[in-house]
Amino acid sequence: MDKDFEMSSGTFVRMDFDGLTGADSCEDDEHDQRVEVDPLAIEQLVAAAPLPAPKAQRPRSMVGVIGDSDSLVEVYRLVDRIAETMCTVLVTGESGTGKELVARAVHDSSSRGARPFVAVNCGAIPEALLESELFGHVRGAFTGAVAHKTGRIAAAQGGTLFLDEIGELPLSLQVKLLRVLQTHEYSPVGDARTLKADVRIVAATNVDLESAVATGAFREDLYYRLNVIHVHLPPLRDRREDVPPLVRRFVDSSATRVGREVPRMSAAAAELLLSYAWPGNVRELENSIERAVLLCQDGVIEPRDLPARVAGLGAERRAATSLPDGGMDLRAAVESFENDLIRQALSRTGWNKNQAARLLGLNRTTLVEMLKRKRMVRAA
Repeated sequence: MDKDFEMSSGTFVRMDFDGLTGADSCEDDEHDQRVEVDPLAIEQLVAAAPLPAPKAQRPRSMVGVIGDSDSLVEVYRLVDRIAETMCTVLVTGESGTGKELVARAVHDSSSRGARPFVAVNCGAIPEALLESELFGHVRGAFTGAVAHKTGRIAAAQGGTLFLDEIGELPLSLQVKLLRVLQTHEYSPVGDARTLKADVRIVAATNVDLESAVATGAFREDLYYRLNVIHVHLPPLRDRREDVPPLVRRFVDSSATRVGREVPRMSAAAAELLLSYAWPGNVRELENSIERAVLLCQDGVIEPRDLPARVAGLGAERRAATSLPDGGMDLRAAVESFENDLIRQALSRTGWNKNQAARLLGLNRTTLVEMLKRKRMVRAA
């Protein structure tokens, strides 16, 4: 039975109570799909069998990095080649793939490794504060500027400035960053002085900057200044051989953090972990393992200890949705459906409201108001 209804955001979707359709994300269906699992990989998790030996000549910048897939090793081979240069680096990849790890590897492998590494999340700082955060300000520069503030560029002097989520940088600040890249100079807010910027800039994004340039959301000249060296991180689903060593590491570290003995892994749980597509990549895997370590009983991680989406319950729950014989509260069903989609968007983007709003086809302010009304907050 098909039924049109309006979400509180004003968006119309269609539900089929014989099995949800229309509003189901194709992307979510793709993530529900499982792949065949190598029995040896299951054994590596269940019996703690030895993992394959690391490649004989891993890149020197790969120290401490978990994983040995060809695509990941190739990323760090590129880092080795560019580390000692001063060129800007643009790191791209889906959320949770480890872009900051690559930026730190670039820094640590260079002659600037002993100097500061300063990270700025351009999507997490309000636009009104971001200019002061980057460039600093002098006392009296604006209302509330009661003291001098050193910006992140000055804090990174001699080292590396990592600009995460560079695609969220407002156009008004893009031109100022362009000046830093072109002249290696900048001026704090409210200051007539021109200061030198001895920093190497590494930027990262999960946004398609070429598309942003085409729509006018990102300056073309800044894009080419940043994209001198492009490093792309593959998603975890494209390097599944890295999942077993990551799981082993996260189980050990989570158990240590909460003061528990390292639990064993059941074969059923191992198969679920190895066959899941991990749309949230390494970050989602780490959070899922931490949850499992906390919830497991008798020292064994079972499927029930994994998040529902990893255990395959998300697809089952959608397929099981049907109109009861006695009827149902449609508004409550709509509200539940809406809340689930919002949580998925926020989880997938690491609670970046700008990106989550784009996934949902909403304005950011609309999403923020919905979160307030629904009293939805990020779990501590």
